[in-house]
Amino acid sequence: MRLAKLLLAAGILLTLITACSTAGLDEVEKYATPVEDMDVPNDVTIIGLGEATHGNVEFQELKKTVFEALIKNENVRVFVLEGDFGAGQQINDYILHGNGTAKEAVFALDYGIYKTQQMIDLVEWLRQYNEAANEDDKVYFYGNDMQRYDASKKGLLAFYETVNEEMAKKYTAQLQHVSNDTMRNLTAEQLEELNGIIDDIVTDLQSHEDEYLVQTSPESYAFALQYANVMRQRTSLLGNDKQYTMLRDEYLAENVKWIVEFEAQRGHDKLFVSAHNGHIEKTSAAFGYKSMGDYLDEMYGNHYFAIGTDFINSTFQADHNGTNKRKNHTINNSDPFVKAFSEIESNIFYVDFELASNSKELAEIISQKQRMPNIGDDFSTWYKSSKKLYTLEMIPNEAYDGMIIVKEATPTTVME
Repeated sequence: MRLAKLLLAAGILLTLITACSTAGLDEVEKYATPVEDMDVPNDVTIIGLGEATHGNVEFQELKKTVFEALIKNENVRVFVLEGDFGAGQQINDYILHGNGTAKEAVFALDYGIYKTQQMIDLVEWLRQYNEAANEDDKVYFYGNDMQRYDASKKGLLAFYETVNEEMAKKYTAQLQHVSNDTMRNLTAEQLEELNGIIDDIVTDLQSHEDEYLVQTSPESYAFALQYANVMRQRTSLLGNDKQYTMLRDEYLAENVKWIVEFEAQRGHDKLFVSAHNGHIEKTSAAFGYKSMGDYLDEMYGNHYFAIGTDFINSTFQADHNGTNKRKNHTINNSDPFVKAFSEIESNIFYVDFELASNSKELAEIISQKQRMPNIGDDFSTWYKSSKKLYTLEMIPNEAYDGMIIVKEATPTTVME
């Protein structure tokens, strides 16, 4: 009898806890809005969108949904992807001029996570948008990553073929051994030599600026310098394995800053950045790591607006433990934030944290530490043995300004 009473009391307590964490919240529906209706403060310069995983259809499709909303509602005209800077210009060339195909442009990024139909559809949509847009309303595409050589080297050498054929031949020969395929095999001596070559290129560009500008344009010249800078960043990463992650995010932020300043000259005062949650969030929640979002928050303060993503159930595709063989994995998530919205009928919706703070219960939830999904492109089944292996402990309203929840997320399919 005593045991039965204890079990009954425990059941009542569990019911009360559950009620307080879900149904007891005051009208959570009014804090869940369609993504298309999201509102961003007028003084924001950079809007970041994170991905809880790289391997879900819904998160990849959100790039288009969010950017389209920002075009209509916030007059944003610049799209920045966590992808190769040089190859990003091939995508830009396609969406502006129709050179090549959307698939060729996407595959030029040389990132497995982007070889999907969703990314091809996004680039094709950007092309169709530009075809119908006035010149002043056209959108521009960038990558802000530096983990490749080929496309930036191609852009740099193409500039030299226009302004100085002799230097073009010289640098083509000196950089012949540097490529996406060979970069990880470069020795310390070769990396040091490569840094010297890039320094010489930058010196030549700067000392002949007036001459080169006459033959090309300020835009072409600026990109030549940035191509060289991105190649130097790539070389620096290869020579600093112990600080690779930290250094990469610092460079990601630096490249966003370059894009902000360059596009300001075109009259574009806002841009959209799409990357993994771990790069977008502002608190550097991962141990021993400073995120791009943290750097951007330092640089821009309230002018940087970070939107994260979360899920309840996700079957995602990822590289299986670095084997280059992709596999689907399933994670069921119940952090307090998504649990509060689990009864919402819509599968995808946006929660603005400033608005949610009007609810006492939600304000408490979004200001408490909790483990939230943070899954990259490498995953093993045994990771599921501990949440610490695929989540980060963070305070939602300190890491982000808002969050998009996907209740049921499905896997992408990477093309060969």
